[in-house]
Formats: sequence, structure tokens, C-alpha cells
Amino acid sequence: MATNPSDRSNRRRGGLGILLLSIIGFLVIAGVSIWLIQQRAAHSRQPAALTAEAKSYVRNLALSDVEMKAAQSYVKQTVIEITGKITNNGTRKVDQVDIFCIFSDAYGQVVLRERIPIVKRAGGGLNPGQTRNFRLPFDNVPESWNQALPQLVIAHIDFT
Repeated sequence: MATNPSDRSNRRRGGLGILLLSIIGFLVIAGVSIWLIQQRAAHSRQPAALTAEAKSYVRNLALSDVEMKAAQSYVKQTVIEITGKITNNGTRKVDQVDIFCIFSDAYGQVVLRERIPIVKRAGGGLNPGQTRNFRLPFDNVPESWNQALPQLVIAHIDFT
């Protein structure tokens, strides 16, 4: 029995379609895998939690004049801004200080927790006796937030 040339052409096209779908599936899986690896690497780059040395020094770092206000951005998005001062009352220079900003809902449950540097090495650090202003803008606070000042907790300290 002779095969029709159009049958062979249809089989080739069907085989090419399966091959094309396999390649697309492989590329999607590879792309998602690469993205997951990058996300995990980004989280692992964050400095570790407070060391024993930092825990003993944290009492020398004072937050003061902390205020919160909300403003409308030019794209009609609400931006929450927290401003304040940090003072180094200790005897050591600190290169970096990160804090956790913890936003809660009306029931006291955490709705957003962000770790943010308020003193940076690139900005010259914070010398003993020195006070520096900080400003923390947030445009991603969930609507379930209780509208109260978030809890500010020192999360990391780097020393010179």
C-alpha cells in the first residue's frame, strides 16, 4: 500500500509541533529555575542577624524624633514616610545599621516586615557621639495595616 505524500507531510509537521512544544517547555522550566536561584541568592546576600557583639552594642544606638506621614505620589499612590534620627552613644564607629520596620494590622498580626539600612558604609558610617537623620519611604504597605507607627527594631550592625 502506497502512502500519500500529504500524510508524510502532516506527520512531519506534527513531529515538528511536538518538538517545538518540548523546546518551549524546557525554556520555561529553565527560566523559572534561574529566577528561583537568583531570588534565593538575593536573600542570602543580606547580612546575618545581630551578632553577640552587636547585641551588646545595640543599647548605644538611640532612635529619636521618629515621625510618620502619608503623602500622595504623582501617580496617585499613597507613600508612607518614616523619618527620624539615630545617635551613636557608644565608643565605636558603626559602618552600617539595618532596622526591621514591622507593620501590623488591627489584630496585631504582621502585614509587612522590611529590613532597611538607615546607616550605610558609603555614607561614612556613624561615629561615636554622632547623630544622623534617616528617611524611610514605603509604597507597598497593605491596606490591612492599622495606620499606627510601625515597630522599628535594629536588625544588624557592622563595625569598622
